[in-house]
Amino acid sequence: MTCVALIGGTGLNSIDGIEALGTSLQTPYGLASAPLGTRRWAGHDVLFLARHGRPHQIAPHRINYRANLWLLQQQGADCVIATNAVGGITSHCAPGAIVLPDQLIDYSWGREHSYADEQQLRHVEFGVPYHAGLRATLMAAAEQLSMGLVTSGTYGCTQGPRLETAAEIDRMERDGCDLVGMTGMPEAGLARELDLPYVALCLVVNEAAGRGTGPIDEGEIGRVSRAGMGAIVKLLDGFFELLE
Repeated sequence: MTCVALIGGTGLNSIDGIEALGTSLQTPYGLASAPLGTRRWAGHDVLFLARHGRPHQIAPHRINYRANLWLLQQQGADCVIATNAVGGITSHCAPGAIVLPDQLIDYSWGREHSYADEQQLRHVEFGVPYHAGLRATLMAAAEQLSMGLVTSGTYGCTQGPRLETAAEIDRMERDGCDLVGMTGMPEAGLARELDLPYVALCLVVNEAAGRGTGPIDEGEIGRVSRAGMGAIVKLLDGFFELLE
């Protein structure tokens, strides 16, 4: 039976039915973000990790991504679904859209982005950053649920924690980005180094800088996030029903 690790981002800091696993946060790479939780979900074992900690307090550039991925693998994860709250850059990624990106561009810097600092040097193949099988199962679940899902797009990962300037978003669109977030890397790359199949499931919670009619409204972000994360949980229900 597949053990799935679910990494909860902004707006998904906990899941109903999660029980504390009781494992240490300590890893060879320092402390993970939060204690792991576990639950059975449609017959599958699920590990849950709150990326920003509990309570939500760790800034994107301060997250110990290496410790998080290492701990999940050590506790038996076979694959990873990562949820992300993101800004929408292109028109088909409007607030409320759920997006399954198929590519990414990394604009972050200074993060501990590889295990090769302590382990043997390894140049992992990363041309296609997200796992095709996990993406296909999520798409099939969305189709069964008659749920709208944007099934392609490029995620641009910025440093944060500040939001971007309109000019930076213009540059990202010229580069081919559809979404902007702050936590997609090095998480995806580290999962690849650990041979953990990984997929990002993104909720667009705001229009990126310069794409809306005014300043980004945190209250509106919260409203969209609460409604959209409910839809993501429903999609995960369908995913686990289909997972072999």
